[in-house]
Amino acid sequence: MLMKTHIIGAPWGATGWPGVLRADCCNRCARREQQLGGLAQHFAIHFLRCGPARFMSVKTRMQLVLKLIVAIAGAACVTHGSDIAGQWRAEFDTQIGVQKYLFMFQVSSNVLTGTAVSEIEGVKRETQLREGKVSDDTISFVEPLDFNGVELQIKYTGRLQSNQIQFRREVGDVAVEEFNATRVLPALTNTAVTNVQAGSNTNAARLEQRRGRGTLGRQIELRPDDKPAFGEPPPDFNKRRNDIPHGKLEIVEYDSKTVGTRRKMQVYTPPGYSNAKKYPVLYLLHGIGGDETEWQRYATVDVLLDNLIADGKAVPMIVVMPNGRAQKDDRPVGNVFASAPAFETFEFDLLNDVIPVIELRYSVHTNRESRAIAGLSMGGGQSLNFGLKHLDKFAWIGGFSSAPNTKPPAELIHDPEDAKQKLKLLLLSCGNKDGLIRISQEFHGYLKEKGIQHIWHVDGNGHDPTHWRNTLYHFVQLLFR
Repeated sequence: MLMKTHIIGAPWGATGWPGVLRADCCNRCARREQQLGGLAQHFAIHFLRCGPARFMSVKTRMQLVLKLIVAIAGAACVTHGSDIAGQWRAEFDTQIGVQKYLFMFQVSSNVLTGTAVSEIEGVKRETQLREGKVSDDTISFVEPLDFNGVELQIKYTGRLQSNQIQFRREVGDVAVEEFNATRVLPALTNTAVTNVQAGSNTNAARLEQRRGRGTLGRQIELRPDDKPAFGEPPPDFNKRRNDIPHGKLEIVEYDSKTVGTRRKMQVYTPPGYSNAKKYPVLYLLHGIGGDETEWQRYATVDVLLDNLIADGKAVPMIVVMPNGRAQKDDRPVGNVFASAPAFETFEFDLLNDVIPVIELRYSVHTNRESRAIAGLSMGGGQSLNFGLKHLDKFAWIGGFSSAPNTKPPAELIHDPEDAKQKLKLLLLSCGNKDGLIRISQEFHGYLKEKGIQHIWHVDGNGHDPTHWRNTLYHFVQLLFR
Protein backbone atom coordinates (compact mmCIF):
# COMPACT_ATOMS: atom_id res chain seq x y z
CA MET A 1 0.00 0.00 0.00
CA LEU A 2 1.38 3.39 -0.97
CA MET A 3 1.79 6.01 1.72
CA LYS A 4 0.60 9.51 0.99
CA THR A 5 3.36 12.08 1.11
CA HIS A 6 2.70 15.82 1.01
CA ILE A 7 4.88 18.74 0.02
CA ILE A 8 3.30 21.61 1.91
CA GLY A 9 0.04 19.76 1.69
CA ALA A 10 0.28 18.88 -2.00
CA PRO A 11 -0.13 15.20 -3.03
CA TRP A 12 2.12 13.45 -5.53
CA GLY A 13 1.77 14.97 -8.96
CA ALA A 14 1.55 18.56 -7.70
CA THR A 15 3.62 20.93 -9.79
CA GLY A 16 6.46 23.11 -8.50
CA TRP A 17 9.11 22.39 -5.91
CA PRO A 18 8.58 24.30 -2.67
CA GLY A 19 11.39 24.81 -0.23
CA VAL A 20 9.80 23.09 2.78
CA LEU A 21 8.95 19.39 2.90
CA ARG A 22 6.34 17.84 5.17
CA ALA A 23 6.12 14.07 4.78
CA ASP A 24 4.18 11.39 6.66
CA CYS A 25 7.22 9.13 6.45
CA CYS A 26 7.61 5.61 7.60
CA ASN A 27 9.95 4.94 10.48
CA ARG A 28 12.51 3.35 8.17
CA CYS A 29 12.66 6.56 6.06
CA ALA A 30 12.94 8.71 9.19
CA ARG A 31 15.87 6.65 10.48
CA ARG A 32 17.59 6.94 7.11
CA GLU A 33 17.02 10.71 7.14
CA GLN A 34 18.84 10.98 10.47
CA GLN A 35 21.76 9.05 9.06
CA LEU A 36 22.13 11.21 5.93
CA GLY A 37 20.80 14.56 7.18
CA GLY A 38 19.56 17.42 4.99
CA LEU A 39 16.34 18.28 3.22
CA ALA A 40 17.34 17.12 -0.25
CA GLN A 41 18.63 13.75 0.99
CA HIS A 42 15.48 13.27 3.07
CA PHE A 43 13.19 13.80 0.12
CA ALA A 44 15.27 11.60 -2.16
CA ILE A 45 15.29 8.67 0.29
CA HIS A 46 11.59 9.02 0.98
CA PHE A 47 10.74 9.22 -2.70
CA LEU A 48 12.93 6.23 -3.42
CA ARG A 49 11.76 3.94 -0.66
CA CYS A 50 8.25 5.05 0.22
CA GLY A 51 6.86 6.76 -2.87
CA PRO A 52 5.84 5.59 -6.33
CA ALA A 53 9.46 5.39 -7.45
CA ARG A 54 9.79 2.02 -5.78
CA PHE A 55 8.01 0.54 -8.80
CA MET A 56 10.65 1.91 -11.23
CA SER A 57 13.88 0.28 -12.37
CA VAL A 58 16.97 0.91 -10.23
CA LYS A 59 18.63 3.03 -12.96
CA THR A 60 15.53 5.22 -13.47
CA ARG A 61 15.11 5.61 -9.75
CA MET A 62 18.70 6.80 -9.26
CA GLN A 63 18.45 9.31 -12.12
CA LEU A 64 15.30 10.76 -10.58
CA VAL A 65 16.92 10.89 -7.16
CA LEU A 66 19.85 12.95 -8.46
CA LYS A 67 17.51 15.39 -10.20
CA LEU A 68 15.40 15.72 -7.09
CA ILE A 69 18.41 16.43 -4.89
CA VAL A 70 19.50 19.25 -7.20
CA ALA A 71 15.97 20.67 -7.48
CA ILE A 72 15.24 20.64 -3.76
CA ALA A 73 18.68 22.04 -2.87
CA GLY A 74 18.14 24.89 -5.32
CA ALA A 75 14.71 25.62 -3.91
CA ALA A 76 16.14 25.63 -0.42
CA CYS A 77 18.70 28.25 -1.44
CA VAL A 78 15.93 30.55 -2.63
CA THR A 79 14.17 30.10 0.68
CA HIS A 80 17.35 30.92 2.58
CA GLY A 81 17.52 34.17 0.62
CA SER A 82 14.55 35.43 2.60
CA ASP A 83 16.03 34.17 5.86
CA ILE A 84 17.49 37.58 6.71
CA ALA A 85 15.59 38.39 9.89
CA GLY A 86 17.72 38.52 13.02
CA GLN A 87 20.92 40.16 14.20
CA TRP A 88 24.11 40.42 12.17
CA ARG A 89 27.48 41.73 13.28
CA ALA A 90 30.27 43.24 11.16
CA GLU A 91 33.62 44.96 11.61
CA PHE A 92 35.44 46.63 8.73
CA ASP A 93 37.97 49.34 7.91
CA THR A 94 36.91 52.72 6.50
CA GLN A 95 38.56 56.03 5.66
CA ILE A 96 37.79 57.25 9.19
CA GLY A 97 38.88 54.09 11.02
CA VAL A 98 37.57 50.64 11.94
CA GLN A 99 33.78 50.59 12.30
CA LYS A 100 31.74 48.01 14.18
CA TYR A 101 28.11 47.39 13.22
CA LEU A 102 25.20 45.46 14.67
CA PHE A 103 22.33 45.15 12.19
CA MET A 104 18.88 44.08 13.45
CA PHE A 105 16.66 43.08 10.54
CA GLN A 106 12.98 42.23 10.25
CA VAL A 107 11.39 41.01 7.02
CA SER A 108 7.73 41.09 6.04
CA SER A 109 6.49 40.51 2.47
CA ASN A 110 9.95 41.20 1.00
CA VAL A 111 10.16 44.49 2.90
CA LEU A 112 13.14 44.86 5.22
CA THR A 113 13.07 47.12 8.28
CA GLY A 114 15.25 47.42 11.34
CA THR A 115 18.11 49.32 12.92
CA ALA A 116 21.88 49.66 12.62
CA VAL A 117 24.05 50.37 15.66
CA SER A 118 27.49 51.58 14.59
CA GLU A 119 30.53 52.11 16.77
CA ILE A 120 33.89 53.74 16.04
CA GLU A 121 36.48 54.45 18.72
CA GLY A 122 33.89 53.78 21.43
CA VAL A 123 31.32 56.25 20.07
CA LYS A 124 27.98 54.62 19.18
CA ARG A 125 25.20 55.76 16.88
CA GLU A 126 21.84 54.05 16.28
CA THR A 127 19.91 54.56 13.04
CA GLN A 128 16.60 53.33 11.69
CA LEU A 129 17.05 51.76 8.26
CA ARG A 130 15.02 52.86 5.24
CA GLU A 131 14.06 51.62 1.78
CA GLY A 132 14.78 48.01 2.73
CA LYS A 133 14.06 45.30 0.17
CA VAL A 134 14.57 41.54 -0.03
CA SER A 135 14.69 39.65 -3.32
CA ASP A 136 15.64 35.98 -3.13
CA ASP A 137 19.10 36.01 -1.51
CA THR A 138 19.76 39.73 -2.09
CA ILE A 139 18.93 42.61 0.23
CA SER A 140 19.30 46.38 0.01
CA PHE A 141 18.64 49.27 2.36
CA VAL A 142 19.69 52.82 3.20
CA GLU A 143 21.27 54.09 6.42
CA PRO A 144 20.67 57.86 6.73
CA LEU A 145 23.40 59.98 8.31
CA ASP A 146 23.17 63.63 9.29
CA PHE A 147 26.27 65.40 7.98
CA ASN A 148 26.45 69.01 9.13
CA GLY A 149 22.70 69.51 8.62
CA VAL A 150 22.56 67.64 5.32
CA GLU A 151 21.27 64.10 4.98
CA LEU A 152 23.88 61.68 3.65
CA GLN A 153 22.62 58.34 2.35
CA ILE A 154 24.73 55.25 3.05
CA LYS A 155 23.51 52.59 0.61
CA TYR A 156 23.92 48.87 1.27
CA THR A 157 23.49 45.91 -1.05
CA GLY A 158 24.12 42.41 0.24
CA ARG A 159 23.96 38.77 -0.76
CA LEU A 160 23.18 36.03 1.74
CA GLN A 161 25.54 33.06 1.87
CA SER A 162 24.77 30.62 4.67
CA ASN A 163 25.30 32.53 7.93
CA GLN A 164 27.04 35.48 6.30
CA ILE A 165 25.92 38.45 4.22
CA GLN A 166 28.44 39.87 1.76
CA PHE A 167 27.86 43.63 1.77
CA ARG A 168 28.80 46.52 -0.47
CA ARG A 169 28.52 49.86 1.35
CA GLU A 170 28.41 53.15 -0.57
CA VAL A 171 28.76 56.36 1.47
CA GLY A 172 27.09 58.68 -1.03
CA ASP A 173 29.73 58.65 -3.73
CA VAL A 174 32.40 59.51 -1.19
CA ALA A 175 33.61 56.00 -0.35
CA VAL A 176 32.87 52.34 -1.04
CA GLU A 177 33.60 49.46 1.33
CA GLU A 178 33.01 45.72 1.05
CA PHE A 179 32.64 43.54 4.13
CA ASN A 180 30.93 40.46 5.57
CA ALA A 181 28.29 40.44 8.32
CA THR A 182 27.90 37.29 10.43
CA ARG A 183 24.65 36.09 11.99
CA VAL A 184 24.46 36.61 15.74
CA LEU A 185 20.83 35.91 16.69
CA PRO A 186 17.78 34.59 14.81
CA ALA A 187 14.69 36.65 14.04
CA LEU A 188 13.12 38.84 16.72
CA THR A 189 9.76 38.03 18.23
CA ASN A 190 6.60 39.51 16.77
CA THR A 191 6.41 41.98 19.65
CA ALA A 192 9.95 43.19 19.03
CA VAL A 193 9.25 43.52 15.33
CA THR A 194 6.19 45.64 16.04
CA ASN A 195 8.16 47.93 18.34
CA VAL A 196 11.01 48.39 15.89
CA GLN A 197 8.66 49.04 12.99
CA ALA A 198 6.84 51.67 15.04
CA GLY A 199 10.14 53.40 15.73
CA SER A 200 11.04 53.17 12.04
CA ASN A 201 7.77 54.84 11.06
CA THR A 202 8.33 57.68 13.53
CA ASN A 203 11.87 58.19 12.28
CA ALA A 204 10.72 58.14 8.66
CA ALA A 205 8.27 60.94 9.45
CA ARG A 206 11.05 63.04 10.94
CA LEU A 207 13.27 62.45 7.92
CA GLU A 208 10.45 63.35 5.57
CA GLN A 209 10.22 66.76 7.26
CA ARG A 210 13.90 67.33 6.54
CA ARG A 211 13.96 66.34 2.89
CA GLY A 212 14.00 69.94 1.73
CA ARG A 213 17.57 70.25 3.05
CA GLY A 214 18.98 68.03 0.32
CA THR A 215 20.44 64.54 0.00
CA LEU A 216 24.03 63.82 -1.00
CA GLY A 217 23.41 60.31 -2.25
CA ARG A 218 21.17 61.32 -5.13
CA GLN A 219 22.01 60.62 -8.74
CA ILE A 220 24.87 62.63 -10.25
CA GLU A 221 23.74 64.97 -13.01
CA LEU A 222 26.58 66.23 -15.18
CA ARG A 223 26.27 69.55 -16.96
CA PRO A 224 27.84 70.87 -20.19
CA ASP A 225 30.59 72.75 -18.33
CA ASP A 226 31.66 69.68 -16.34
CA LYS A 227 34.85 68.96 -18.27
CA PRO A 228 38.56 68.67 -17.47
CA ALA A 229 40.56 71.89 -17.46
CA PHE A 230 43.83 69.92 -17.34
CA GLY A 231 45.20 66.69 -18.72
CA GLU A 232 46.26 63.72 -16.63
CA PRO A 233 49.54 64.21 -14.71
CA PRO A 234 52.51 62.07 -15.76
CA PRO A 235 52.53 58.68 -13.98
CA ASP A 236 55.67 59.43 -11.96
CA PHE A 237 54.82 62.98 -10.88
CA ASN A 238 54.91 62.14 -7.16
CA LYS A 239 57.67 59.52 -7.18
CA ARG A 240 60.82 60.41 -5.32
CA ARG A 241 63.81 61.24 -7.51
CA ASN A 242 67.28 60.84 -6.04
CA ASP A 243 69.01 63.06 -8.60
CA ILE A 244 67.36 66.32 -7.48
CA PRO A 245 67.52 68.47 -4.33
CA HIS A 246 64.94 67.71 -1.65
CA GLY A 247 63.04 69.91 0.72
CA LYS A 248 62.30 69.32 4.39
CA LEU A 249 59.15 68.08 6.08
CA GLU A 250 58.66 68.68 9.81
CA ILE A 251 55.98 68.68 12.51
CA VAL A 252 55.65 72.05 14.21
CA GLU A 253 53.86 72.56 17.53
CA TYR A 254 52.26 75.86 18.50
CA ASP A 255 50.15 77.32 21.26
CA SER A 256 46.63 78.01 20.05
CA LYS A 257 44.89 80.81 21.90
CA THR A 258 41.73 80.01 19.95
CA VAL A 259 41.53 76.41 21.18
CA GLY A 260 43.41 76.85 24.44
CA THR A 261 45.85 74.03 23.89
CA ARG A 262 49.05 73.08 22.11
CA ARG A 263 48.44 71.93 18.53
CA LYS A 264 50.38 70.45 15.61
CA MET A 265 50.88 71.26 11.95
CA GLN A 266 53.11 69.78 9.26
CA VAL A 267 55.32 72.16 7.29
CA TYR A 268 57.21 71.67 4.03
CA THR A 269 60.14 73.95 3.21
CA PRO A 270 61.54 73.82 -0.34
CA PRO A 271 65.04 72.66 -1.32
CA GLY A 272 67.69 75.22 -0.42
CA TYR A 273 65.46 77.04 2.05
CA SER A 274 67.29 80.06 3.45
CA ASN A 275 66.48 82.88 5.86
CA ALA A 276 68.15 85.21 3.37
CA LYS A 277 65.16 84.77 1.04
CA LYS A 278 61.44 85.35 1.43
CA TYR A 279 58.97 82.61 0.38
CA PRO A 280 55.26 82.52 -0.44
CA VAL A 281 53.05 80.18 1.59
CA LEU A 282 50.29 77.71 0.68
CA TYR A 283 47.97 76.67 3.52
CA LEU A 284 46.70 73.20 2.61
CA LEU A 285 43.66 71.84 4.49
CA HIS A 286 42.52 68.24 5.00
CA GLY A 287 39.11 66.49 5.02
CA ILE A 288 36.78 65.59 7.87
CA GLY A 289 38.45 62.24 8.54
CA GLY A 290 42.00 63.56 8.40
CA ASP A 291 44.52 65.64 10.32
CA GLU A 292 47.80 67.44 9.68
CA THR A 293 49.26 64.28 8.11
CA GLU A 294 46.48 63.53 5.61
CA TRP A 295 47.79 65.51 2.64
CA GLN A 296 51.21 63.96 3.00
CA ARG A 297 49.69 60.47 3.11
CA TYR A 298 47.48 61.10 0.08
CA ALA A 299 49.84 63.10 -2.12
CA THR A 300 53.41 62.95 -0.73
CA VAL A 301 53.43 66.73 -0.91
CA ASP A 302 57.17 67.01 -0.33
CA VAL A 303 57.99 64.73 -3.26
CA LEU A 304 55.43 66.38 -5.54
CA LEU A 305 56.83 69.87 -4.84
CA ASP A 306 60.45 68.74 -5.02
CA ASN A 307 59.87 67.34 -8.51
CA LEU A 308 57.98 70.37 -9.82
CA ILE A 309 60.47 72.84 -8.38
CA ALA A 310 63.38 70.87 -9.87
CA ASP A 311 61.68 70.96 -13.28
CA GLY A 312 61.00 74.68 -13.01
CA LYS A 313 57.24 74.11 -13.03
CA ALA A 314 56.51 75.46 -9.54
CA VAL A 315 57.77 78.45 -7.57
CA PRO A 316 59.69 77.45 -4.42
CA MET A 317 57.13 77.81 -1.65
CA ILE A 318 56.39 76.78 1.91
CA VAL A 319 53.40 74.48 2.38
CA VAL A 320 51.65 74.49 5.75
CA MET A 321 49.35 71.54 6.52
CA PRO A 322 47.55 72.37 9.79
CA ASN A 323 44.89 70.44 11.68
CA GLY A 324 41.61 72.01 10.62
CA ARG A 325 39.68 70.47 13.52
CA ALA A 326 39.98 73.31 16.04
CA GLN A 327 39.16 71.56 19.30
CA LYS A 328 41.22 70.28 22.21
CA ASP A 329 40.87 66.64 21.20
CA ASP A 330 41.64 67.12 17.53
CA ARG A 331 42.40 63.51 16.64
CA PRO A 332 40.19 62.05 13.87
CA VAL A 333 38.63 59.33 16.03
CA GLY A 334 35.11 58.39 17.04
CA ASN A 335 32.24 60.02 15.22
CA VAL A 336 34.28 62.50 13.15
CA PHE A 337 31.10 64.07 11.76
CA ALA A 338 30.32 65.37 15.24
CA SER A 339 33.43 67.55 15.01
CA ALA A 340 32.05 69.58 12.08
CA PRO A 341 31.64 72.77 14.19
CA ALA A 342 35.36 72.65 15.01
CA PHE A 343 36.15 73.00 11.30
CA GLU A 344 34.31 76.30 11.31
CA THR A 345 36.14 77.44 14.46
CA PHE A 346 39.42 76.81 12.64
CA GLU A 347 38.94 80.10 10.78
CA PHE A 348 40.06 81.92 13.92
CA ASP A 349 42.84 79.46 14.73
CA LEU A 350 44.19 79.90 11.21
CA LEU A 351 44.10 83.68 11.15
CA ASN A 352 45.07 84.39 14.77
CA ASP A 353 47.41 81.51 15.61
CA VAL A 354 48.70 79.49 12.66
CA ILE A 355 49.61 82.32 10.27
CA PRO A 356 51.33 84.45 12.94
CA VAL A 357 53.42 81.44 14.06
CA ILE A 358 54.48 80.67 10.47
CA GLU A 359 55.40 84.29 9.79
CA LEU A 360 57.43 84.44 12.99
CA ARG A 361 59.20 81.10 12.54
CA TYR A 362 59.90 81.12 8.79
CA SER A 363 61.21 83.63 6.28
CA VAL A 364 58.02 84.37 4.36
CA HIS A 365 56.31 87.19 2.53
CA THR A 366 53.41 88.58 4.55
CA ASN A 367 51.39 90.26 1.79
CA ARG A 368 48.14 88.73 0.51
CA GLU A 369 49.60 88.14 -2.95
CA SER A 370 52.06 85.68 -1.37
CA ARG A 371 49.46 83.69 0.53
CA ALA A 372 47.30 80.83 -0.86
CA ILE A 373 44.74 78.52 0.69
CA ALA A 374 43.35 75.24 -0.68
CA GLY A 375 41.90 72.00 0.62
CA LEU A 376 40.07 68.77 -0.06
CA SER A 377 36.46 67.96 0.81
CA MET A 378 35.80 69.58 4.22
CA GLY A 379 39.06 71.46 3.75
CA GLY A 380 37.88 72.58 0.33
CA GLY A 381 34.81 74.11 1.93
CA GLN A 382 37.01 75.77 4.56
CA SER A 383 39.29 77.19 1.86
CA LEU A 384 36.39 78.77 -0.02
CA ASN A 385 34.74 80.02 3.17
CA PHE A 386 37.86 81.52 4.71
CA GLY A 387 39.62 82.60 1.52
CA LEU A 388 36.75 84.44 -0.10
CA LYS A 389 35.71 85.99 3.21
CA HIS A 390 39.24 87.28 3.77
CA LEU A 391 40.49 88.46 0.42
CA ASP A 392 42.68 90.87 2.38
CA LYS A 393 44.61 87.76 3.49
CA PHE A 394 44.48 85.39 0.49
CA ALA A 395 44.79 86.00 -3.26
CA TRP A 396 45.01 82.34 -4.39
CA ILE A 397 42.18 79.95 -3.48
CA GLY A 398 41.38 76.33 -4.34
CA GLY A 399 38.46 74.09 -3.38
CA PHE A 400 38.86 70.41 -4.33
CA SER A 401 35.69 68.26 -4.01
CA SER A 402 34.28 70.80 -1.57
CA ALA A 403 31.97 69.33 1.09
CA PRO A 404 28.55 70.50 2.39
CA ASN A 405 30.23 72.87 4.86
CA THR A 406 30.79 75.17 1.85
CA LYS A 407 28.70 78.30 2.28
CA PRO A 408 26.62 79.65 -0.64
CA PRO A 409 28.82 81.84 -2.84
CA ALA A 410 26.45 84.80 -2.48
CA GLU A 411 27.21 84.79 1.27
CA LEU A 412 30.95 84.77 0.65
CA ILE A 413 31.19 87.22 -2.24
CA HIS A 414 29.32 90.37 -1.25
CA ASP A 415 31.05 92.51 -3.87
CA PRO A 416 31.74 90.60 -7.12
CA GLU A 417 33.67 93.54 -8.57
CA ASP A 418 35.98 93.63 -5.56
CA ALA A 419 36.54 89.88 -5.87
CA LYS A 420 37.44 90.25 -9.54
CA GLN A 421 40.12 92.77 -8.64
CA LYS A 422 41.62 90.89 -5.71
CA LEU A 423 41.59 87.26 -6.83
CA LYS A 424 44.76 86.03 -8.50
CA LEU A 425 43.40 82.49 -8.86
CA LEU A 426 40.19 80.72 -7.89
CA LEU A 427 40.09 77.03 -8.77
CA LEU A 428 37.17 74.67 -8.22
CA SER A 429 37.48 70.96 -8.95
CA CYS A 430 35.52 67.76 -8.55
CA GLY A 431 35.36 64.25 -10.00
CA ASN A 432 32.44 63.33 -12.24
CA LYS A 433 31.80 60.27 -10.04
CA ASP A 434 31.67 62.35 -6.85
CA GLY A 435 28.28 62.56 -5.14
CA LEU A 436 29.25 66.00 -3.81
CA ILE A 437 29.70 67.51 -7.26
CA ARG A 438 26.43 69.44 -6.96
CA ILE A 439 28.07 71.76 -4.41
CA SER A 440 30.90 72.74 -6.74
CA GLN A 441 28.58 72.88 -9.76
CA GLU A 442 26.40 75.48 -8.06
CA PHE A 443 29.43 77.46 -6.93
CA HIS A 444 30.80 77.43 -10.48
CA GLY A 445 27.41 78.52 -11.82
CA TYR A 446 27.32 81.54 -9.53
CA LEU A 447 30.85 82.61 -10.43
CA LYS A 448 30.06 82.26 -14.12
CA GLU A 449 26.86 84.30 -13.73
CA LYS A 450 28.75 87.11 -11.96
CA GLY A 451 31.62 87.06 -14.45
CA ILE A 452 34.23 86.15 -11.83
CA GLN A 453 37.18 84.52 -13.53
CA HIS A 454 37.98 81.06 -12.24
CA ILE A 455 38.99 77.54 -13.29
CA TRP A 456 36.39 74.76 -13.18
CA HIS A 457 38.04 71.34 -13.46
CA VAL A 458 36.06 68.08 -13.57
CA ASP A 459 38.00 64.85 -14.08
CA GLY A 460 36.92 61.20 -14.18
CA ASN A 461 37.52 60.40 -10.52
CA GLY A 462 35.31 60.23 -7.45
CA HIS A 463 35.67 61.71 -3.98
CA ASP A 464 39.09 60.20 -3.59
CA PRO A 465 42.85 60.82 -3.12
CA THR A 466 43.54 60.40 -6.85
CA HIS A 467 41.47 63.48 -7.65
CA TRP A 468 42.98 65.52 -4.83
CA ARG A 469 46.55 64.50 -5.62
CA ASN A 470 46.15 65.22 -9.33
CA THR A 471 44.45 68.57 -8.75
CA LEU A 472 47.15 69.65 -6.32
CA TYR A 473 49.72 68.87 -9.01
CA HIS A 474 48.03 71.33 -11.37
CA PHE A 475 47.13 73.91 -8.73
CA VAL A 476 50.62 74.51 -7.31
CA GLN A 477 52.02 75.14 -10.79
CA LEU A 478 49.74 78.17 -11.12
CA LEU A 479 50.59 79.77 -7.79
CA PHE A 480 52.59 82.94 -7.13
CA ARG A 481 53.34 83.76 -10.76
